[in-house]
Amino acid sequence: MTIAGESAGANMIGALVGSPQAKGLFQRAIAESGGWMGLMMGRMNPSARAEETGAKAMAALGVKTIAELRAKPLAELTGLASAGLLIDGYLIPEDLSVTFKNGKQNAVDVLTGSNKDEANFGICGSAGLPGVAARGGAGGVTFDAFKTNAQRRFGDAAGDFIKLYGVTSDADTQPAAHIACADEVNWNMRQWAAAQAKAGKKAYTYFFTRIPMQNGQPSAQGATHTAEISYAFNNAKGQANQTWDDVDTKLADTMSSYWVNFITKGDPNGSGLPSWPQYRDINSKVMVLGNTAQPEAAPPLDKLKFYDAAYQRLLRPGGN
Repeated sequence: MTIAGESAGANMIGALVGSPQAKGLFQRAIAESGGWMGLMMGRMNPSARAEETGAKAMAALGVKTIAELRAKPLAELTGLASAGLLIDGYLIPEDLSVTFKNGKQNAVDVLTGSNKDEANFGICGSAGLPGVAARGGAGGVTFDAFKTNAQRRFGDAAGDFIKLYGVTSDADTQPAAHIACADEVNWNMRQWAAAQAKAGKKAYTYFFTRIPMQNGQPSAQGATHTAEISYAFNNAKGQANQTWDDVDTKLADTMSSYWVNFITKGDPNGSGLPSWPQYRDINSKVMVLGNTAQPEAAPPLDKLKFYDAAYQRLLRPGGN
């Protein structure tokens, strides 16, 4: 059996792969743009902390029961934050990053991946990535604000982050943060694949770069979050105003074949398809799904190593 999800659905897949309660229930998992940490690295909250936050939010709204909360008009509920996956002591007994670090996750084959323009959907702005405005807005973040946010997220490595993305002025911040968003999500999907490979299972990772056509023109959102779904399902009508050409049709045929092959046998490869290499560690190549389907020329090692190091610091006691 194969389970699959995208975005928040992929987060649920990550939780199931990490949950001892799900052991033996499935043999393969597909996660598109999401994992047990969400899209960006971060520690998990215990349920007690989430309950405390929820109680404060309800008090601010002037309600005391769930029934009263449900009766509130939607317009009054804006600004409430999602708690995300929680450590509940049963389905998720500990921070899943610790579970995966210690190799205690469920040993299943995985197909993971992300998209080139994830930031255009606003997902990285909500995660607090330096310089990325929520919902892909212009942002207008200054270099000083960018540095402050980098310091909050990466501590003493903030200078390395700024240098890695070549940010030296206000004009650099938004383009750099856009790229950094995709890079961190890409790292997240790779490190999950590496964890499954270390557990002795097969792992495959992709990077989706095709810009869909909408009303005969390349989408202004680029290869944004969710853009790959129509191709994986080979559904030319999967997105509003989507208008496929021959390149899209061929890519959808290829991707849907990869997905079906993985679902049925745990390996996306098959007759007539470009060879998709297994992902094993940081030096492995992912499959680039763009105007053509082919493995990347080389992994972006400098960026992957930066995020690996940041993740290891996060896992230390007291890490933020």
